[in-house]
Amino acid sequence: MNDTTWTAGLGEDQIRTLVQTAALAPSLHNSQPWRFRPGPGYIDLLGDDSRRLPAGDPSGRELRIACGAALFNLRLAILEVGLWPIVTLCPEPGRPDLIARVRYGGRRRADPEERGLIAAIPRRHTNRTRFTGEPITTAEQNALRLAATEEGGWLHLVLGQAQREKLGELARRAHETQVGDSRFRAELAEWTSQGPDRADGVPAGVGGPHPPPDDVWRRDFSDGTRDTAAAPVPHGAPAAVGPGGPQPLVAVLSTHTGGISEDVRAGVALQRVLLTATVHGLAVSFLSQLVEVAEVREEVRRLVRGVRPAQAVLRIGHGVPVPATPRRPPDELIVVDRTAATTSGAAAQ
Repeated sequence: MNDTTWTAGLGEDQIRTLVQTAALAPSLHNSQPWRFRPGPGYIDLLGDDSRRLPAGDPSGRELRIACGAALFNLRLAILEVGLWPIVTLCPEPGRPDLIARVRYGGRRRADPEERGLIAAIPRRHTNRTRFTGEPITTAEQNALRLAATEEGGWLHLVLGQAQREKLGELARRAHETQVGDSRFRAELAEWTSQGPDRADGVPAGVGGPHPPPDDVWRRDFSDGTRDTAAAPVPHGAPAAVGPGGPQPLVAVLSTHTGGISEDVRAGVALQRVLLTATVHGLAVSFLSQLVEVAEVREEVRRLVRGVRPAQAVLRIGHGVPVPATPRRPPDELIVVDRTAATTSGAAAQ
């Protein structure tokens, strides 16, 4: 970085803290496909296409969702320092890498709900292990739905046996499609077989032990090749114990319209759901194969009678604490706006 600061007077250390908080968002295989460019009066959130996974994310949709999640964290981090962020999504149509511009909008402190979400950011970790059999209450389900709605999304809870059974069939089919693709297998192995010194990807220890053959709703990250599908549970018992152990609640997140900016908005809604779950002591992981395979993603939409295809499918329940995945240091994520720096310097002379 250089001495260029945000108009609000934030210095380099504060910018690093904002970026560090934003970068705690989830991303496909912990690829962390984002960069941040502070300038006079704004912070730009940029998508890093060099970190897009071509086999798992050919369209860049997962990249934009991840950046949306990072954007929500950035909003909260700015509120934590008493400033009001004004967000413009995709402000320059000719710049697909420019995901959002966050401008200084004055002074404002986080409210109690926002403070709870802020505190949850470092505690939120994707749980790739089994869940306990403790059910999710109706109040918790309603809080998760509301979190999605407040950010322009819709969270469909898969409570019925028939829907859950069908979703399990779709998960099996999506898995078979993916592992039949040598490019996908190589990509998954590259990002999930990490040594202890790498600052991205999903280390084997975070994925936990191999799921047993009858486990449900879990991707096996220990060798990057095997997935498990789903078994039905009784209607109204989203966290019941089934043949493979405790069964989580499954939820489908979608948006009301389509387009690039809507992918980003889906990521914002997703992160609010994830942090709300954390506030309530819930654990969450992703059933990514259901949205990564295009034809299966469309069938998921029809299954839940959505207006638009699913943006994410989640398993939610109560689980044991899990370690965090590694994160890249803020200085690797910050891009210096040389033009802005030059302009500011000239104006000061």
